[in-house]
Amino acid sequence: MTAIKHALQRDIFTPNDERLLGIVNVCKAGKKKKNCFLCATVTTERPVQVKVVKVKKSDKGDFYKRQLTWELRDLTEVDAKDASKENPEFDLHFEKVYRWVASSTAEKNSFISCIWKLNQRYLRKKVEFVNVSSQLLEESVPSGESQSVAGGDEDALDDYQELSTREETDIEGMMEVCEYAISNAEAFAERLSRELQVLDGANIQSIMASEKQVNILMQLLDEALGEVDTIEGKLSSYEEMLQSVKDQMDQISQSNRLIQISNTNNGKLLDEIQFLVHNMDLSKGHIRALRDGDLSSPKGIEACINGTEALLQCMNVAFLPGHDKLMAVKQQQDLFTELRDTFARRLTNHLNNVFVHQGHDQTSTLSQHTMELTLPKHSPLHRDLLRYAKLMEWLKITHREKYEGLSRTYVDYMSRLYEREIKDFFEIAKIKMAGTSKEAKGKFGLHGSSGKLTGSTSSLNKLSVQGSNSRRSQSSSLLDMGNMSASDLDVADRTKFDKIFEQVLSELEPLCLAEQDFISKFFKLQQNSSVPPPLAQQEARESDGSAQSRMPPQAEHRHSLSSDKDMVRLMMNKVFQSIETELNSLIALGDKIDSFHSLYMLVKMSHHVWTAENVDPASFLSTTLGNVLVTVKRNFDKCISGQIRQMEEVKISKKSKVGILPFVTGFEEFAELAETIFRNAERRGDLDKAYVKLIRAVFMNVEKVANESQKTPRDVVMMENFHHIFSTLSRLKISCLDTERREAKHKYTDHLQSYVINSLGQPLEKLNHFFEGVEARVAQGIREEEVSYQLAFNKQELRKVIKEYPGKEVKKGLDNLYKKVDKHLCEEESLLQVVWHSTQDEFIRQYKHFEDLIGRCYPGSGITMEFTIQDMLEYFSSIAQSH
Repeated sequence: MTAIKHALQRDIFTPNDERLLGIVNVCKAGKKKKNCFLCATVTTERPVQVKVVKVKKSDKGDFYKRQLTWELRDLTEVDAKDASKENPEFDLHFEKVYRWVASSTAEKNSFISCIWKLNQRYLRKKVEFVNVSSQLLEESVPSGESQSVAGGDEDALDDYQELSTREETDIEGMMEVCEYAISNAEAFAERLSRELQVLDGANIQSIMASEKQVNILMQLLDEALGEVDTIEGKLSSYEEMLQSVKDQMDQISQSNRLIQISNTNNGKLLDEIQFLVHNMDLSKGHIRALRDGDLSSPKGIEACINGTEALLQCMNVAFLPGHDKLMAVKQQQDLFTELRDTFARRLTNHLNNVFVHQGHDQTSTLSQHTMELTLPKHSPLHRDLLRYAKLMEWLKITHREKYEGLSRTYVDYMSRLYEREIKDFFEIAKIKMAGTSKEAKGKFGLHGSSGKLTGSTSSLNKLSVQGSNSRRSQSSSLLDMGNMSASDLDVADRTKFDKIFEQVLSELEPLCLAEQDFISKFFKLQQNSSVPPPLAQQEARESDGSAQSRMPPQAEHRHSLSSDKDMVRLMMNKVFQSIETELNSLIALGDKIDSFHSLYMLVKMSHHVWTAENVDPASFLSTTLGNVLVTVKRNFDKCISGQIRQMEEVKISKKSKVGILPFVTGFEEFAELAETIFRNAERRGDLDKAYVKLIRAVFMNVEKVANESQKTPRDVVMMENFHHIFSTLSRLKISCLDTERREAKHKYTDHLQSYVINSLGQPLEKLNHFFEGVEARVAQGIREEEVSYQLAFNKQELRKVIKEYPGKEVKKGLDNLYKKVDKHLCEEESLLQVVWHSTQDEFIRQYKHFEDLIGRCYPGSGITMEFTIQDMLEYFSSIAQSH
C-alpha cells in the first residue's frame, strides 16, 4: 500500500499541488468487484482545500487516473455500519449516498480516522460519524492554540514542514559566518555545541541570581494569605446577621403567594359569574315578545325574531363542567324551555290558521276570471309568509316535530288549492282548444259546468285515391293534407292550438318556479341537511311501504337521507300532484283533435324542458316537463307511424290515371309545415329521423302503386312522383335528406329514359326489329360487311323496310306518340315538354345509330333513310306547337 501511495502522490497529486494524507482500497457494495482507491487530500496552497478523490486504474495501461472528486465540506455523514464488530463496509453521504466495501477493516478505520482529523483541523464542520468507535475519534484542539493531532499521527500528517522566512535567514547567516560548514560539517557541529554550552551556563547563572527576588515574592504571598483569612472572618459574621433577615423575607414571600392565589381565585369566580350572567340573561322585552308578541304585525314579527335568536343563543351556551349543577342555571334553563315551548305552540297555531284559511280561500279560483286562460298569482301570500322564514328556521332547530307538522299542513292545504286552480285552468284550455264553449259541447261532448271531455269525436270526411266517400279518421294524415283548405282543421286552427299550448306552459312555468323558490326559502332547505323534511319521510313511507318495514332502523335512517333539492322536489310533487296528469290529458285531447298537433307540442315542450334544465336540472319543473315530453315524443312517433301505415293501405283506381299520389303531395305539405314549426328548435334530430322514415315509406309505396297501376305505365308513375319528390326536397333544402334527394333525381331520370325508350318502339317498330337482327348477327360473329349477304338482312330487305317509313308516316307516328304521352302524363307536374324533348333526343340518337349501322354493314350501297335529322326536328316542333 505504501508503494501505491507514493506512486499516486507522484503521478496524480503532486502535479496538482496536493498532498495525499489517507488512502483506502475499496469497491462498490453489491456490484461486480472493480477495485479503486479513495484518497483524502489537501492542497499545498492557502486557503487549504480538503477533497476526497476516487482514483481508478486505467483500462489501457498500468497508470492511474482521477475519476470523481468531492469536496469534504459537502460530506454530511459517515456511516461505518458497525462499531463493535469488524465490518469493511461504510457509507459516505455527499449529494447522494455512496456505499463502499474496503479491502480490510483496518484500512477502513484508518481512512475514517483521517477524514475525522481533517474535518477537525481544517473545516470544523458538523459531520455525523455514525457507528464509529469512539477510540477512532479524537477531541479537537481548542481555538487559540496551534491545532495539531496527538501522538504519531502528527508525524503522519506533518512529515514535512516548510521553513519560515526568518528561519531561512538565520540559517543563511550562520552558514556565512562559518564558511567551512559545508566543507567541514564536523567542525561546524563542534562549534555549535560549544556555543550551546555557553548559553546553558548563562541560563544557570541567571537563575541563581534571581533567588533573592523569589524569597521576597514568597513573603508577599504569606502576607496576602493573612489578609484573606481576616476578610473571611468578617464575611462569616455578616452571613449570620443576614440569616434572620432571610427568614423574615421567606415568611413575607409565603404570605404574598397566598394573597396572589386568593386574588386569582376571586378573579376566576368573577369571570364565571359574568359569563353566566352575560350569556344566560334574557331581557324582559324578549320574554314579553315570546309570550305575548303579535304574530300578525311586522313589528311584532320582528320582535319575535329577535327574541327567538336571543333565546336560541342562551340555550346553546357551552357550559363548563359543574355549571349545570348550579341552582340559578337550572332555573334559567327551565325558564328557557318554558318560553321555547310556549312560543313554538303560538307560532304553530298561527301558521296553521294561515295555511287553513288560504287552502279554503275561493276568491283566487278561475271561476272568478271569466274564462281567461291565466293562473292566479300567489306572490302576496308568499311575501306575507316569508316574514316568518327566520321563525321557521328557529322552529326547525328547536321543535322538529312541530316543524314537520306545519310542513304537512302547508302541503295538504296548498295541494287542494292548487288542484282546484289547475283543474279549472286546464278545463278552460281544453274548451279553447276545441273552439268556443258552445261548439266544444256539441262537438266533443262536453257536459256540465266543469267542461269535462266525454270521449265522443266528430266524423270528418276522408279522402281516397279513388274519389269515393268514406268516414274520415280523427287524426290528420299525409293523404288529406293536400286538401287542407277544404278541412275544418286548417293552418289557423293549428296556430291557435300552438298559442294555447304555449300559454298553458308559460303560465305553469312561473307558478312552479315561484312555489319552489318559496318552499326553499320558507322551509330553509337551501343548505345540505342530514335530516329530511316531514314530507320526504311521509312519501318515503308511502312509496316504500312494506319494504321499509323490513329494514332495520339504521338502514331506514340512511335511506331517508337526501339532498335539499330532492326534498324540495318531493314537496313540490305533493303540492302539484295534478299537473302531470292534467298536462297528459291536455296532450291527449290535442292529439285526438289533430295528430299533427304533436309537432307543435314537441317543439314547445322541448324548449320549456331545455329552459328548465338550464335553470335547475333537478327541479320539479324540469322533471315533470321531462316526463310529459316523453309522452309527447311517443305521440309524435305514433303520428309518424300512422302516416306510414296509411300510405301502405292506399288503393288506386283501375280506370283513371294515377298522376301525383296524394301521400307524395301530403309529404310535401307535411315537410313545409314541419320546417315552419321546427325552425331553430332544440329537438331537430327527432324531426330528421321522422323525415327519413317517411321518405323511405313514400319511396316504397310509390314503387308499390307503380307496380299495381294498370291504366298508367309504371315508368310514368315513378317518373312523375319522383320528379315531384326531387323538386320538393330541392326547394326545402332539408340537409338530412340529401341522399334521398339524389336518389329521387336518379330514379326520376332513369324512369324518364326508360319511358322514352319504350315509347319510341312504336313509330319505327319495323326498323327497330330489323336493326336489332343486324346487331344480333354481328354479335354471333358475322363480319359487318357480310351481313348484307344474309337472306333476311340483304339490301333489298333494308330498302323495303325503309320505304315503309316515309316522312309523312314518321310524322303521323310521332303525332300519335305525342297524344299517347299526353294521355299518360298528369297536368300537375307539367312534364310533357320534358318528356317530348327527351323523346326527340332519343329519336335522333336512334336515327344516327341506324345510319351508322347502314354505313358499316352496307358500305357503298347508297341506302339512306327517307327523312333527315332536320326533317325530324321540324316534325317534333310542329307537333308540339299544334298541341
